[in-house]
Amino acid sequence: MLIAKILKTDLKKIIAIFNREIGRFVFFVFVLFFDSLWFADTLTNSQLFINILMFAGFFKMYFRSTPRVKTLMIYAVILGFGGEYLFSRGLDMYTYRLENVPLYVPIGHAALYGRIFMFSKASVVRKHHKAVEQIFAIAIAIFATIYLIFFNDVFGFVMTVGVFLLLFKRPKDRLFFYSMYILVAILEIGGTAFGAWKWPEIAFNTFTFLPSNNPPSGISLFYFLLDVGCFFIYTQRHRVAWKRLKTIRILNA
Repeated sequence: MLIAKILKTDLKKIIAIFNREIGRFVFFVFVLFFDSLWFADTLTNSQLFINILMFAGFFKMYFRSTPRVKTLMIYAVILGFGGEYLFSRGLDMYTYRLENVPLYVPIGHAALYGRIFMFSKASVVRKHHKAVEQIFAIAIAIFATIYLIFFNDVFGFVMTVGVFLLLFKRPKDRLFFYSMYILVAILEIGGTAFGAWKWPEIAFNTFTFLPSNNPPSGISLFYFLLDVGCFFIYTQRHRVAWKRLKTIRILNA
């Protein structure tokens, strides 16, 4: 495996960056306990508390980010709101505990997007991106297969296959989306375990030939839409910078 060829010093740096950029967001999974069924039934509904906490975390990360990441985070919030209402309230793809769209969710999408962007752009990670991609791909394949075999998660497995197919001819995007797949999987497992949201037993509560686990494994496939949307808006609003970047890529090809 390629990961075995990485110098220990570089491997430690990669792990440290992963813990810093991704690990901090994973902490939010435990915060979802305050939006859990148990907490709401036993103590009180504290969704407001989580909303405030997520806003605080978002702005802290926003003001520490580069101008490009700041811009992408704003776009992610806007698209996140639209996507959540479409998939949750419109298409019945999943349902939140109060059958609403909590404010912390689209804000969380932006924070997730920003963390993964910074991790995937770190110099030492880019230097060894093939090794990182390989180990992430193996972990994803094992995870989706276990879900398929033990939880009959056909929907999640199909989406995971879709992730691999979409990235087959997009090697520059693999690191970003493999990282996103893993983080989204962790977030989904925590959120559904607490009962903050749930997925129906079949895809979109409609397609009986696509049985689904709660949660399905490959939901990060739909995060492609968020990334594509953010990227499209960015290129349209920053056409001069985008043309300059394309020229540099052509010259370096």
